[in-house]
Amino acid sequence: MSDSAPSPSPRLAVVLLAGGQGTRAGLGLPKQLAVLGGKPVLRWSLDAFAAHPAVNGGVLVANGDVATAVNPLPAGWISVDPGTERQQSVGNALAALADWDDQALVLVHDAARPGVTNEVIDRLLGALRTAEAAIPTLPVPDTLVEQAHDEAGDVVDRRVLARVQTPQAFRLDVLRRAHAEAVEAAATDDAQLVRRLGIVVTAVPGDARLHKLTYAEDIAILGGLLGIGTMRTAVGMGYDVHRLVIDKPLWIGGIEIAYSHGLEGHSDADVALHALTDAILGALGDGDIGDHFPPSDPQWRGAASHRFLSFAADRVAARGGQIDHVDLTIIAEAPKIGPHRAAIRARIAEILAIPLERVSVKATTTERLGFTGRREGISAQAVATLQLPEN
Repeated sequence: MSDSAPSPSPRLAVVLLAGGQGTRAGLGLPKQLAVLGGKPVLRWSLDAFAAHPAVNGGVLVANGDVATAVNPLPAGWISVDPGTERQQSVGNALAALADWDDQALVLVHDAARPGVTNEVIDRLLGALRTAEAAIPTLPVPDTLVEQAHDEAGDVVDRRVLARVQTPQAFRLDVLRRAHAEAVEAAATDDAQLVRRLGIVVTAVPGDARLHKLTYAEDIAILGGLLGIGTMRTAVGMGYDVHRLVIDKPLWIGGIEIAYSHGLEGHSDADVALHALTDAILGALGDGDIGDHFPPSDPQWRGAASHRFLSFAADRVAARGGQIDHVDLTIIAEAPKIGPHRAAIRARIAEILAIPLERVSVKATTTERLGFTGRREGISAQAVATLQLPEN
């Protein structure tokens, strides 16, 4: 009987790739920051890896804004900047792991796959007991055909095909060598680079919950796969009016418009953003702008109204919801809003961090009737449509 102690398990690092822009998702913000079940998509992966007992640390590859949005990072994690391509991003992470021993293990994961499970991690680590690289795969359930333009061609034998997922697992020395020898050779994942070394990559069963967020509709698919629950539509309406006074700057829809008069109010009196803020708060059932920013509070004197609208958008995100659409009507006899409509629309989309096509801005007059017709003031009304998780 041997008295020698068992060999300690090799250290395990995670490389979490979150450097892409994710523009195909059409969410108006990096897809890794899209809210899923009340927290950013990126946070799902961070939390899953941090909770696994075998993980000793990790490298988040993300630009500063993305990294800041998920601070603080788990213990033992650091962040590095991404490269222009995926391969460069992994290379930056490997450089950050320079003091890790070659015998360590590494998992490389795409942050757009939030459904990381302990079971998949354990299967990959089990494979690395005898293999040098392992990836999770799923069978292809659909019939596949070759396609040229809109014409379906020959059937492809799906029995020899598989869908590749992440995380992908490697011995650290193998991944280092694969990247060092890649030179100009591009690859869509690290397993391809390892195979070019002549190393066998073992396939283990993947998980449908590792579905990749690519398009906006994938948020709903992931919600179902991860058991987050169904969403409901909520609609809110907002209305605001302010008096026109001489020698004040005129702010409407987040932009300053050159005019002889401005709007009177405790803040900058941006009637359009006030109406939008109330519409979003109304859809949330969360009071109105005066509840959160009372005019009796001196800290809001002269405040820029984009702060109020950003606050309302943050309340939506905190509830695990998203803004589907906002529709704004500005009612003014003068100045003419038409020449500024495109700029107002773009500014609102920027403040709310949603695609431009989800923002509607219209302008009208009251045919010289009432206080707006007499050029005494400007009013605005807005409707906001949200998607919120069911309680």
